[in-house]
Amino acid sequence: MATTLRFSANINTFNACADRYVLSGYGERLTTEELIKAATQVEGLTGVEVVGLWHVNDDNLEQMHRQIKDAGLEVTCVTPDIWASGKWGWGSFAANDPQIRRDAIHEVKKSMEWAKQLNCEVVDLWFGQDGYDYPLQADYLAAWDRIIEGTIECAEHVPEVKLVIEYKPKEPRTHCFIGTVGKTLLLVEKVNKPNVGAMIDVGHALMAYENAAESAAMLQYFGQKLFYMHFNDNWRLWDDDMTVGSVHTVEMLELLYWLDRMGYNGWYALDIFPYREDGIRAATESICWIKGLYGLLDEIGRDRIAQVIASGDAMEASAMIREALLG
Repeated sequence: MATTLRFSANINTFNACADRYVLSGYGERLTTEELIKAATQVEGLTGVEVVGLWHVNDDNLEQMHRQIKDAGLEVTCVTPDIWASGKWGWGSFAANDPQIRRDAIHEVKKSMEWAKQLNCEVVDLWFGQDGYDYPLQADYLAAWDRIIEGTIECAEHVPEVKLVIEYKPKEPRTHCFIGTVGKTLLLVEKVNKPNVGAMIDVGHALMAYENAAESAAMLQYFGQKLFYMHFNDNWRLWDDDMTVGSVHTVEMLELLYWLDRMGYNGWYALDIFPYREDGIRAATESICWIKGLYGLLDEIGRDRIAQVIASGDAMEASAMIREALLG
């Protein structure tokens, strides 16, 4: 394996995951300290993601930084919580209420400050509540103006911290304004700040009927704006956040090939929700799949893959994958 892959995981991977039927989750609820300890039990995992106000705040920041560092881990991403309480139900950056918009921008700015103090380069900007559910409910033009203006304000607040736009077609709204790689590229272009780029969450790309490999290529082609990756899997209908490679194995192989080909050197971060599975085992299995598929690229040979792609011969591509997987 020519490239050294760096693995991180959303720290909530190791907690009891709730759905709308079992609100308490399917396992034991852990403290942040216990989640950190669980992360250390995953071989190859060297980073964790935290959520602002869930895991870190002004009062515990130094303590959390020390505990994570003492555990041999580093913080790879801070995600501001602008979706998980009722106040955000009608939007965050795009909300009609100007005070809600100010509050959302404040939360992102605080997360950027915390990230800087945690020696973390990335803040995840996910507009999950910015969208609509019904026809004639949204002023699309005003919403985009507000999102663009708010993102610029945040980007200028701590320029050395990267804001990564995480797109998703739906949930919690039936339609999210920033729902596809194309819309994300438009937003990044309009904001036009060097520290604003994008994240691909593989499951979100699948929901949008995208091929994550193509989406990654587009983000790199148009300005080198792929700053971060979330790995998971689903059945395309919903954001199931399943373990990596469990459904779309061949597409995952192609994604890894293109990330390598384009020189992506960011984190390979897991964003999985193992509702009924053990989080440590699920994270370990996901890392094993990424490493295994990456090793398969070595076995096939990148020159051969490039030649097959250049030929445009689908059956040759199929034979190459079949032989690599089945012998």
